[in-house]
Amino acid sequence: MQTHENEQTNMGFIALIVSIATIGGFLFGYDSGVINGTVDGLRAAFNSDSVGTGFNVASMLLGCAAGAFAAGKLSDMFGRRNLLLVAALFFIISAFGSGIAGSSIEFVIYRILGGLAVGAASVTAPAYVSEVTPASMRGRLSSIQQIMIIIGLTAAFLSNYLLAASAGASTNAFWMGYEAWRWMFWIEMIPATIFLLALLAIPESPRFLVVKGRDAQAEGVLTRLFGSDAAASKVKEIRASLADDHAPKFSDLMDKTTGKVRTIVWVGIGLATFQQLVGINIVFYYGAVLWQAVGFSENDALLINILSGSLSIIACLAAIALIDKIGRKPLLIIGSAGMAVTLGIMAVAFSSGSIVDGQLVLSDNAGTIALISANAYAALFNFSWGPVMWVMLGEMFPNQIRGSGLAVSGLAQWLSNFGITMAFPIMLVSIGLAGAYGFYALCAAISVFFVYKMVKETRGKELEEMEG
Repeated sequence: MQTHENEQTNMGFIALIVSIATIGGFLFGYDSGVINGTVDGLRAAFNSDSVGTGFNVASMLLGCAAGAFAAGKLSDMFGRRNLLLVAALFFIISAFGSGIAGSSIEFVIYRILGGLAVGAASVTAPAYVSEVTPASMRGRLSSIQQIMIIIGLTAAFLSNYLLAASAGASTNAFWMGYEAWRWMFWIEMIPATIFLLALLAIPESPRFLVVKGRDAQAEGVLTRLFGSDAAASKVKEIRASLADDHAPKFSDLMDKTTGKVRTIVWVGIGLATFQQLVGINIVFYYGAVLWQAVGFSENDALLINILSGSLSIIACLAAIALIDKIGRKPLLIIGSAGMAVTLGIMAVAFSSGSIVDGQLVLSDNAGTIALISANAYAALFNFSWGPVMWVMLGEMFPNQIRGSGLAVSGLAQWLSNFGITMAFPIMLVSIGLAGAYGFYALCAAISVFFVYKMVKETRGKELEEMEG
């Protein structure tokens, strides 16, 4: 879609759409981060061992994988906004159920339901935002999704800290006799309800409407977005960019001439997988446990999470300022290189510790170095791979395969997340913190070469210009 001379972008309307759609990102972040402060409560309530606790933490990710995989097809069938409405409802049910659960099995069921919502929101919201924003600012506006994820994480960390501090510990009784860790889940019902109601105020994606043959509705939405002069021609350009002979389907991911999976699909899978192999979600899910493992109190560990989340928000803002100026690929390379260095420093710091009464103890200097490196690592991730991966997945696929490409990439992202999360408690026992972080550092280093060789820049291109 080319820029139109008479195009009049309605920034107020676009801002409304983006702000509402990215509440899904906030819930994505909150749902991912809330578990961080509940690990001790889950262990005590369900009397679970390290493997059982690991599965309680990671179980949501199975739902995320299924939700992300199904979201592409379902959003192509029923619409981006409609799928976000269903996700909002699932967020509400999951938040209530996770807090009221009386057994591991019950808890896992509700967390998987929440995972379906997170997975659906993780791929649908970026695609929706990319489809209603002009190319000149699409990177910046799509990056808001990552800021909302980090704000959600930080909100969860802050909520966890305040609830645990008020009760004395996450396992102590709080309001109405329920333990504080249960209230950590229930707080999420408030933003989830706001999300559900706010979605009713925004329109369906014009690109989805064109795919469904509802050109008049699409033109109405585009008129509100870009003015009447540009709307009709934009509908024609969207129509021209779509295959004439069939609706989008998974077989489109195959190159018709070679019979093999399109290269761009492998690139999407690679981006999604490397984002997890650098270990970022270990900080999100196990941050409190991690810092307690090296000598910090529960309150101090929860405060460190808040600090890390705040720095990550600042890093995301920096990414927004630069993503449409220097491009997506340079940010990815900078982030990969920086994370390789900071993860390596953390691995060295952890290797210098000694085991006392079964717990790793670091010297004051090593602990300070590990803390600074960990926060620098989180900031680098949120300056690069955090926002940029989701931006690229939302915009890099041609219209014909956007839903399917997002589905496969989202599945890879969440399966990788599940694998890394489940493996962490086992890695702690087998190779220790130093070995685990050394592995993440190696993956970050490899990702530099992957980006340099395989990833193509998408800055400034309209979605209709993307090629397979």
